[in-house]
Amino acid sequence: MSRLAVLVPGGRGQLGSELARILAARSGALVHAPGSKELDITDAEEVADAVGSFAEAAKDAELEPVVINAAAYTGVDAAESDPDRAARINAEGAADLAKACRSSGLPLLHVSTDYVFPGDGTRPYEPTDPTGPRSVYGRTKLEGEQAVLESGARAWVVRTAWVYGARGGNFVKTMIRLSGERDSLSVVDDQIGSPTWAADLANGLLELAGQVAERRDPKQKVLHCTNSGQASWFEFARAIFAELGADENRVNPCTTADYPLPAPRPAYSVLSDAAWREAGLTPMRPWREALAAAFEADGEALRGR
Repeated sequence: MSRLAVLVPGGRGQLGSELARILAARSGALVHAPGSKELDITDAEEVADAVGSFAEAAKDAELEPVVINAAAYTGVDAAESDPDRAARINAEGAADLAKACRSSGLPLLHVSTDYVFPGDGTRPYEPTDPTGPRSVYGRTKLEGEQAVLESGARAWVVRTAWVYGARGGNFVKTMIRLSGERDSLSVVDDQIGSPTWAADLANGLLELAGQVAERRDPKQKVLHCTNSGQASWFEFARAIFAELGADENRVNPCTTADYPLPAPRPAYSVLSDAAWREAGLTPMRPWREALAAAFEADGEALRGR
């Protein structure tokens, strides 16, 4: 197995912090996981310098370098009124990073989202299915995908969905907070996806990074990586209450129409892992099993303690 050096733009976020944590525990690995204050992905010159310096450091340490882009504008609703900023990070920033990776000869794994699909499907989306984002966030992430794949860099796009983890804000933390504030709550039951633990996603990305470092490149340039199975937000919320030992019946179903938000959400955004498995990568465990593992490993952090 190759000894990796991994650069993680967006390294202080939900996914980036997990990548950094896992790599820091690996003997012989090198990780540089700068947050946005340390590496502004909207500054092309800064990005080029960071990638070039990282390439030299990896070479000096005789490690195999890989860049995993976890930097993103993820405020789905905020993006509707801040499209320029969302585009600078999700599209232009991704393009500049890919250009820098091409110049330095480094492979790039670019993390994207289920929001690139229209959400009107009835079976899990394959990477080759037609896209059709319905939000600014989804549109800018799709533009970033296209820029990365057209850059000439040795690059792959990895789409994921419904991510939660120990760091940052997410649905799990919101449900935990609300469980202590309200006697009952209503959660949308007509949006279906695959809840994904950031730690499992990070491990999947690092397995892919190892393949790429060893030149066992997946033939397909776009892959999907989520915990397996599917649930509605309502079902996800009830599972969170179960992990808390709280009464699941306090969570009631409602419709999207009952809970309007600035950005439209995909009604169905389950992602197929067929291409992931065909690439010889380990299938992700079921989302419910992952949620239990997340509470066991990161329960204090999820509870905000």
